[in-house]
Amino acid sequence: MKNRRDFIKVLSIGGTALMLPTHLGANILEKKEKKALRFGICADVHKDIMHDADSRLRAFIEEAKGKDLDFIIQLGDFCRPYDHNLNFLSIWNSYPGKKYHVIGNHDMDGGFTRDQVVQYWKALGKNYSFDCQGYHFIVLDGNDKDPSPDPPSGYARYIGKEQLQWLERDLEGTKLPTIVFCHQGLDNDLGGIYNATESRLVLERANAQAGFQKVQFVFSGHHHQDYYNTINGIHYIQINSMSYQWLGDDFKHIRYGEEVDKSHPWIKFTVPYKDPIWAYAEISMDGTFHLYGKKTEFVGPSPEELGVDKSKFGYPIVPYISDREIIP
Repeated sequence: MKNRRDFIKVLSIGGTALMLPTHLGANILEKKEKKALRFGICADVHKDIMHDADSRLRAFIEEAKGKDLDFIIQLGDFCRPYDHNLNFLSIWNSYPGKKYHVIGNHDMDGGFTRDQVVQYWKALGKNYSFDCQGYHFIVLDGNDKDPSPDPPSGYARYIGKEQLQWLERDLEGTKLPTIVFCHQGLDNDLGGIYNATESRLVLERANAQAGFQKVQFVFSGHHHQDYYNTINGIHYIQINSMSYQWLGDDFKHIRYGEEVDKSHPWIKFTVPYKDPIWAYAEISMDGTFHLYGKKTEFVGPSPEELGVDKSKFGYPIVPYISDREIIP
């Protein structure tokens, strides 16, 4: 892809993202002939918050079973390793093809360790890599502890020295075009990877040393938003939550009735999406990238109706994942 023009197009009318209806997007994907690479991707279903997380995940898995996909992947904030979450995990494991996990910051809530989460999910590791259909894939763990004396407050959101060294070695060891997955955004300083610049430099140096655009895409979840950035030739794509955006105590609102609020009290601090959303990624033989996203609506009053200061979130709060096209 060296010395070639990068182009991205989001279907739009008047600057507003225009999403294909769910059934129409699915039909278009099914009718296309076999491509070089196709995978399903979801993020932030939050089993331990959403009362209907099982049905949301099941909808994704059942549709994915009918697609000609090379694999599926979830980008974290999936489920904690409780015994009572085994039925939820079995829905994921019912997918007959290859499936991969990324660790999110909330997957260790309740005092669990990352190793316990990996063992429970039967994931390949906290950070790992694999090859598929002529591409190299890297999964990063953005939950390392910041070693600085004054780390940012809240959850750990750091990629440590040891992992960055592993990343350098892994990139040196492949000649394939590469796609990276991480729960927290490497392109978002509003709660994303704290040492994102340092982490991106590892990717950019690998591209310079390779003499071509080796690292092409970085996918993240965590932020529960829908946006895209390109930094020094690398495309950073945010995959919206399957379930909701967190609004906090100032905007709490019971959306599913008193019974659900009693059993799942955290939902009232969110603005849930009526239907689950996820996406399919496709890279054709000529390197053209397509993302086919789902669209739904909010349950109850929208952030605008509640008077949410959207500037604090940076990117818009929307109940969809945009269709995107990137032409090499």
